[in-house]
Amino acid sequence: MARRPLLARFARWHIWLGWIVALPLIVWTATGLVMTLRPIEEVRGEHLRAEARPIDASKAVLPALPLPVSKLALIDSGGRAVWVANLDGHRMQRFAADNGQPLGPVLAGEARILAERAFTGEAALTAIRRFAAEDAPLDLRKHRPSWQAEFADGTRVYIDADTGEVLALRTRFWRVFDFMWGLHIMDPAEREDTSHPLLYGLAALSLISVLLGTALLFRRRRNRQVTRA
Repeated sequence: MARRPLLARFARWHIWLGWIVALPLIVWTATGLVMTLRPIEEVRGEHLRAEARPIDASKAVLPALPLPVSKLALIDSGGRAVWVANLDGHRMQRFAADNGQPLGPVLAGEARILAERAFTGEAALTAIRRFAAEDAPLDLRKHRPSWQAEFADGTRVYIDADTGEVLALRTRFWRVFDFMWGLHIMDPAEREDTSHPLLYGLAALSLISVLLGTALLFRRRRNRQVTRA
């Protein structure tokens, strides 16, 4: 006899919790569905990114570095071998690998060439803009000075304004995916925080609601058995 009042209370709690968690459950389901529509490789635009050319490191000339270096890398920059040095943990500088001489910052013309060589799609380059590190676009996800090269199909290629490296390639669907991800983790502004009180609070309430609903299945089964009897 004690089971019926308990299940009745479960039903009431389930209804009230349902009103609270209905919206986040719909958002999580809808955003999860959108994020699975395409393979992650296609979302990342891997099919649109040119492969880096192999570099003959034996011919590279080490630069004369003015400061202690935390990292020195030899990269392919649009078909040209370039040293990229991290001088003090934040400041980056590039050097020509064929003679070790320092290279200046990347200008608009060079950024355009580097972006076109990094992009293997057929769309034309329509615009190029420079962004300071503190004003980096949301879809770049890096606090680096950059050139944003936008193509006619909505693809954006980001070139590091100091080193000439390809920082990111973002397709139009990547930005849709990214917005859905922000809603999915309940952080639509920054789209980075996957652990915050709103998210795990709603997740806990949703779990409780599901458990209560599962318990109520036994009530429905019992009622059917009584009706048949």
